[in-house]
Order: sequence, then C-alpha cells, then structure tokens
Amino acid sequence: MRRRYLDAWRKSCAREVLEPLDAQLAAVIEQHPEYVAWLESGDDALTAEFTPEGGRQNPFLHMGLHLAIREQVATDRPVGIAAVHARLTLRRGDAHKAEHAMIEPLAETLWEAQRSGGAPDEGAYLERLQRL
Repeated sequence: MRRRYLDAWRKSCAREVLEPLDAQLAAVIEQHPEYVAWLESGDDALTAEFTPEGGRQNPFLHMGLHLAIREQVATDRPVGIAAVHARLTLRRGDAHKAEHAMIEPLAETLWEAQRSGGAPDEGAYLERLQRL
C-alpha cells in the first residue's frame, strides 16, 4: 500500500490518468504538503519504521485514516457519521479540519477492536464523534 501512495503521487504530479483510488490518495497527499518531500524520497518512504519510541507520526496511517473517514461519510456508516461530519465541517471551517478531529476517535475505536479481537464498536465510535 505504501508503494501505491508513492505511485499515485508520482502519477498525479505527471498529470497522468488516475484510477479512482489513486485520485483519492493524491487528494489526501495534496492536503498534507508536509509529507510530499518525504513521499518523493522513494525507498526511504517505503522502508521507514514508525514506532512509539521513534516519536514520528506514521504518514501512511494518518492519510489512511482520512480515507477511511471519507468512505464512512460517503456511505453514512455508521449511520449518523455524515451528519457529524457536516456539523464539524461547519464548526471547523472545512472538511479536512473536520476529518482531523475525527481521526482520534476512529483510531481509538480501531485500537480497541484490535485489542479485543472483535469488530469495531460502531455505537461507541459514534458516541465519541458526537462529543467532538
């Protein structure tokens, strides 16, 4: 998947025709200019490790969570997330800022699911989002 981010960005910069997923990836990258030089570093981006001890945010995880939220909003799953996103977009000034607010509740919900070995608790996730 890391390679896909790099390829999508390269194709976007070269003005090549993008597949739908590549267009989504390029759109997220465009909103994160702080990652561009790093993504353009090639193999360094593919092999980098992101551990808690290293103190670096994983850009692939961050952008992947943006994509997950966009998919959830587009399908309104869990039911009500589109309304939460719309409210946060109005309050925060744009959809990208709304997504940034929504990332932590999503990450927390996914972490809990992984830890418990079960499916993400959509109800708990929606409650976290509604508190934003």
